[in-house]
Amino acid sequence: MKKTKENLNMKSLFIFFIPLALSASLVTISHIIINSTLVRADNSEFILAGYAIAMSLFAITERLGNLLRQTCSSLVRDKESYKLMSHFSFYLIGSLMFVAFAVAYTPAGDFIFAKIFGAKASMVDDIKAIYQVLIIVTIFSALRCLAQGVIIYNRQTKWLTIGMVIRLAAMYLLSLFFIHTGHITGVSGALIFLIGMIVECSVSFIEARSLVHKMPEKHELKIESKKSIFKFYSPLMLSSVIVVMIGPAINIALGKTVNIELAIASYAIALSVTQLILSLFSYIHQIVINFYGEHHALVKKFLLVVGFIPCILVGILSYTPLGELFFEHVIGVSGRLLDASIQVFKVTMLMALVFPFVDYFNGLLMVYKRTKITIFSQGANFIVTLIALIIGVTFAAQWNGTIGAIGLSLGSLAELIVVGSFVQAIERKDGKVAMIQIKGLLKAGKNR
Repeated sequence: MKKTKENLNMKSLFIFFIPLALSASLVTISHIIINSTLVRADNSEFILAGYAIAMSLFAITERLGNLLRQTCSSLVRDKESYKLMSHFSFYLIGSLMFVAFAVAYTPAGDFIFAKIFGAKASMVDDIKAIYQVLIIVTIFSALRCLAQGVIIYNRQTKWLTIGMVIRLAAMYLLSLFFIHTGHITGVSGALIFLIGMIVECSVSFIEARSLVHKMPEKHELKIESKKSIFKFYSPLMLSSVIVVMIGPAINIALGKTVNIELAIASYAIALSVTQLILSLFSYIHQIVINFYGEHHALVKKFLLVVGFIPCILVGILSYTPLGELFFEHVIGVSGRLLDASIQVFKVTMLMALVFPFVDYFNGLLMVYKRTKITIFSQGANFIVTLIALIIGVTFAAQWNGTIGAIGLSLGSLAELIVVGSFVQAIERKDGKVAMIQIKGLLKAGKNR
């Protein structure tokens, strides 16, 4: 990035921000395609609930695979380091597959889905069948991230968008096939996801392969061993495990509500729409990283301009007829599932209000190089979410999916409080240090 002072205005920030926002939103659309397919099944609540439970466990292994993107873009600088990263990736994928296969093909899976997630006995076989497909998705997802790390380092990020667009097209076509044939099961949703991931992985690897060929054999900033890669990867893994456990915790709690299938299905649908909106604002931290140092006042102004938009959008869809039209005709929800989904969606307004500001403060932690603090803030998110879920299930189990939205929103609020407090403490400390340095310089000037 440029270190020199540059002329910058709000328009410049939006030109930088909008392409990032659009590419992030495409990821969420892929899940909406799947959900809008599954809701068209005859027993949609049963199918959606099973798919959501399988996805919540799959998200753990996928997130650990996704960390290869950041690791690769940060460490791979030549052909030799790419070879080391590839070997590390295969070891990682192998480890993830070992655990996943144990869940998918042994009685351990029955115990996890039935006892921990609270799924009905009639749902367990279907959930395991879905999960057996999803673990294959993990392989292509991790390999995709390895390739995308190379692409990002070489600043050919347009290929991430191109790959995602082609992926969505493939998923949509397969979705139409299932809808027109009328054969829709939870496995159908997993197959749509798998085909999309294979397509995106292929596009990414074709581009990454050509970029690797152009890399030097050795670079002065090269990594020496797989151990050094793990040293970089492991802190990311620890913080990600904390975050990814929130989803399973919520689904476990929803499995103890009055109407399990309705609770899980309505929560999954409402959250998918909320995440679509929030994905448009998930790169505020990049604005902070790239521009805060020299343009902190403008960055703060940008935050105030865009920071409240997600909450406003959720509010409009929650309390106007537009929301019902969107859920019914775009998502394909109807009947009591429609009413329940909108009720859950209303509660996510708090999370929509908090999210941009959490992302802003996380960006500041990256600027100040204090990213270990995210472990504390994400830990607070998880603990508060867990407490809210326990209270909700114990005293208001009839609220069904709303309990999940309350837990998620309060957890996000706790994360904002913790990360905001840490950032303020850092800024106060840095301010005092700066004042001491200024006073020292003034005193030295007087002595001269």
